[in-house]
Amino acid sequence: MSKKKFKKNFKKDRERKPPKERNSSGTLLEAIDSFEGEEFTAQQLAKRLDVKKKTMLHEMLNDLDMMTEVGLLERNENNYKKAAPTRVTGKVEHVHPRYAFVIPEGGKREQSIYVRTSCLKSAIDGDTVQLEIFGTNAGKPEGKVTEVVKRGRNRFAGRVEVSRTFAFIIPDYKKIHEDFFVYPENLNGAKTNDKVVFEVTQWSSGDKCAEAKVIEVLGTTGDNDAEIHSIMTEFDLPLRFPEAVLREAEHIPSEISKEEIQRRRDFRNTLTFTIDPEDAKDFDDAISFKQIKQGVYEIGVHIADVTHYVKPHTALDDDGYDRATSVYLVDRTVPMLPERLSNELCSLRPHEDKLTFAAVFEIDEKADILKQWFGRTIIHSKRRFSYEQAQEVIETGVGDCAEEFKILNRLALKLRSDRFKKGAVNFETAEVKFKLDEKGIPVAVIPKVRKDAHKLIEEYMLLANKAVAEFVYEKGKGKNAFVYRTHDYPDPQKVADFAQFAKQFGHKINTDAKNLASALNQLMDAIEGKPEQNVLQSLAVRAMAKAIYTTDAVLHFGLAFAHYTHFTSPIRRYPDMMVHRLLQHYLDEGKPVSKTEYEEKCVHSSEREKRAADAERASIKFKQVEFMSYAAHKDYPGIITGVTDFGIFVEITETKCEGMVRLSDMKDDFYELDEGQYRVVGRRRRKVYRLGDEVVVRVKKTDVDRRLMDLTFEP
Repeated sequence: MSKKKFKKNFKKDRERKPPKERNSSGTLLEAIDSFEGEEFTAQQLAKRLDVKKKTMLHEMLNDLDMMTEVGLLERNENNYKKAAPTRVTGKVEHVHPRYAFVIPEGGKREQSIYVRTSCLKSAIDGDTVQLEIFGTNAGKPEGKVTEVVKRGRNRFAGRVEVSRTFAFIIPDYKKIHEDFFVYPENLNGAKTNDKVVFEVTQWSSGDKCAEAKVIEVLGTTGDNDAEIHSIMTEFDLPLRFPEAVLREAEHIPSEISKEEIQRRRDFRNTLTFTIDPEDAKDFDDAISFKQIKQGVYEIGVHIADVTHYVKPHTALDDDGYDRATSVYLVDRTVPMLPERLSNELCSLRPHEDKLTFAAVFEIDEKADILKQWFGRTIIHSKRRFSYEQAQEVIETGVGDCAEEFKILNRLALKLRSDRFKKGAVNFETAEVKFKLDEKGIPVAVIPKVRKDAHKLIEEYMLLANKAVAEFVYEKGKGKNAFVYRTHDYPDPQKVADFAQFAKQFGHKINTDAKNLASALNQLMDAIEGKPEQNVLQSLAVRAMAKAIYTTDAVLHFGLAFAHYTHFTSPIRRYPDMMVHRLLQHYLDEGKPVSKTEYEEKCVHSSEREKRAADAERASIKFKQVEFMSYAAHKDYPGIITGVTDFGIFVEITETKCEGMVRLSDMKDDFYELDEGQYRVVGRRRRKVYRLGDEVVVRVKKTDVDRRLMDLTFEP
């Protein structure tokens, strides 16, 4: 038997049930298991299998050789023995009702282990488990959970369904694929269709389902506050600050002492202002501007000095580290720090003295950096601009700081141009925001438009972040442990797949690593305004690696920076607070800190960042579905944004809301997924629906509770 055939047959046999759990008799694996870990010969095995024919014996010997090769057996001369199972500890990602993946501790997602739901032993998404590997499945190791080492959490949100003698809770979290039984005495007053926070009291075991009790009733399903609180609970976001944290914040003095001012570089008499969204309350960055001489300017990037107020090993710092980031849901912000800090003490409000940490640059007309300085400052912002106000000054050349804006914008455009020349990737994805009424109901979808005012602030923030990272790296000759923001090269296979898809639209991409950034920028320019723009931009982003926090001083591919960090938003990002502390430590000639300690904090921050992004997407999806539930029943132009074996995702052009046309609803033919070509094809008529195609749809059904929208194609 060939190696390929053996693996195919072995896979089929194993897919019925893992070796220890099969009920059939006479199979090779069962015969091997019957030796109970003892050595055996081929003759002994043949006797147990009752193999007498030479052809069958020859096939059995081939099977034994192949099992030895794939690591299931050990061989000592003529004796065989079942290999000790490989045991791995990792975290569960329950991606599908029928199966999950376990990512080994310290490993990457690409090294994940396939586990059938029946082999999870009650583990759910986010749990840490120990598992035993017994084979492979579609090129991945396959295993079964032997022990749940640590529960990720035991408190969730869900919708209640009450019957006469018992109740169930259907969890909101999409990666939990079971319902929870609730005894009537544990309902805490919840009724059918209520959204609740519940706690697991007993995990599932064998045929017995998991049990729970209701901790808090959030409100009725579909109600804005109930749904948003449900999303917060679903992603384990804190609903409120602990009392100890609030008390600590309230006791921080607001006065700035003369001694503190003397320790800082004073910019209170230098023109300084902020530019932020119209509805912003926390202003964590300001720009100072002064002309030194003809063609040379001093530009300061002043960042709220959060670490002056938040000290290590305090309740405020511990809670801030745990949250790691502010989370921006559609109708509210879940802040990293209490309002006393984020909106008052640290916020760089106009006409107030404020403590800041700054990166100050002397820049010439070519946007070359002549000098740079890092340290603590004190500022007095002269004006708070919204982006719209700043844009009007830039466009008209009239208003407060008109001449300064002209110079700042000119230099920012040069900094931006230089970045792209050096290989930065220009991704401008379309974003929207919702206009909500007083009850939180969406009444309009408004596209977010990025203009020069946004890009101006972006360039100076990027400059400061890059300069701080390079300064720390060069000062310690690479030995100073630091918190970097990195973005690896994309996976070559993902890039190749993306290039193949773009080719269908007539776009050729040079996938060579050295020219990839330039090729992607050329593509983005070529597709601007074309029907395939959103799809190709989205797929290009998916092909990229994910940016992370790490102590490894490696490149940021997307920005084309050798070293990069996050220095500019400590009010809303804990990594920026770590950067401030480390920067001051090295400015004070401190010795390198523990890389291991900070790497753990980086991993935590990256995980929290992903959690925040997932929660933000869920809140947007909720509002999209809610908005479309009130929309007119009419035809909507859209574009296909995804294809699966069960449906076609379509983004409605007018509202940027995404829904699904289920293949089961498409009655004109039987459609099948052609995964490699990103399309579904009708079996009889060969009609094709492909990623990027323009289509016309109608809303069939909206399910606000599950954040799902079903669409149908209009002929």
